[in-house]
Amino acid sequence: MSRSRGLTAAGLGLAVAAGAVSAGGAMARRATLQRQRLDGIDGAEVGAAHPFDWIPDAILAVTTDDGLSLHVEVDEPVGSETGPTVVFAHGYCLALGCWIHQRRALVEAGYRVVCYDQRGHGQSAHGDIANDTIDQLGRDLHAVIAATTPTSPLMLVGHSMGGMTVMALADQHPMVIHERVIAAAFLATTAGGDGLITTGFGRHLGAAVLRNGPGVLANIAARQGVWRRARILGRDLESALVDRFSFGSPVSQETVRYAADMLLGTDLTVVAAFLPTLESHDKQAALAAFAGIDTLVINGEEDRLTPPEHSQAIVDALPGCEHVVITDAGHLVMLEHPALVNANLLALIDRALVDHPAVTGQRKRKVTDIARRRAVAKARGSRTPRASRARAAAR
Repeated sequence: MSRSRGLTAAGLGLAVAAGAVSAGGAMARRATLQRQRLDGIDGAEVGAAHPFDWIPDAILAVTTDDGLSLHVEVDEPVGSETGPTVVFAHGYCLALGCWIHQRRALVEAGYRVVCYDQRGHGQSAHGDIANDTIDQLGRDLHAVIAATTPTSPLMLVGHSMGGMTVMALADQHPMVIHERVIAAAFLATTAGGDGLITTGFGRHLGAAVLRNGPGVLANIAARQGVWRRARILGRDLESALVDRFSFGSPVSQETVRYAADMLLGTDLTVVAAFLPTLESHDKQAALAAFAGIDTLVINGEEDRLTPPEHSQAIVDALPGCEHVVITDAGHLVMLEHPALVNANLLALIDRALVDHPAVTGQRKRKVTDIARRRAVAKARGSRTPRASRARAAAR
């Protein structure tokens, strides 16, 4: 592309962003003010004054089989040496920070926790885009386990693409699952076979995203400066879009911005490179490795990307698997309903540590986070956006 055409494209990108903000800016700003009324609700729910801050006990750099460096964080509470380690794998365009509420709860319960950034995400390095595949992510997870937890029992937790990563590990190393994994949790994910992208966006639009998305994103990626300026220009609109497609109930502006910085801060080259592997993902056969292992599946009923039916193949393949569908919940269910997700994860690991008869038959239940609803209603009725902004400025 010539310099003049490149500049034209850059100008058009900013013009489109400016037009979007002009058209939807007022509405997006009102939505931002509404969300600001809920600032502070997350800290109250998880019992932390600064719910999005965390200092790990150790930070490691784990080298993958293709020579890439992954950013890994380890939490080791006193007494955790004798128990299992919980390993978290995050989803597409996220980072290990998406597990902030879960790692806090598990550490407080005395469990050792390992979180890491998938390749190209967060603080991990990005290598050859040819290796941006679900199968490679499975090998990466194996490397993280080998480096951080070579012998002790494991509980594996994966969200979205992270759940696919856990399935890829099971496909490649079924004996690791059989011999070392005592429990597994799959959040808002799929075993594949039906096209994640085409289904998530609608069959026709999804096909267009798959066909054109990588090229469009790669072109924008070449102009990261323009992309960053457009994000700043349309910050309220950006928050509104992240809110709509990530959550199914009212959440705080703090949560939306926290999620947006991960989702939209991911390098667009990485975003483009992973689209094809998400579409072709099919690890239904690998689910057999989890037979007899305590397994939990969690979905948000309002999840637009991986609705509950996407996880049905996992549930069907594993008799005795517990399937929890949370009403008023979207794709980022662990950030939206942290206390409820935490309670289910802790219950899962408690079951896994106690000998019990094999459970047969599906156990599906729909739950509503009543405590969260009440907290939201109270916050909306008692706080004003101005008070919320004053509190945020005082931090």
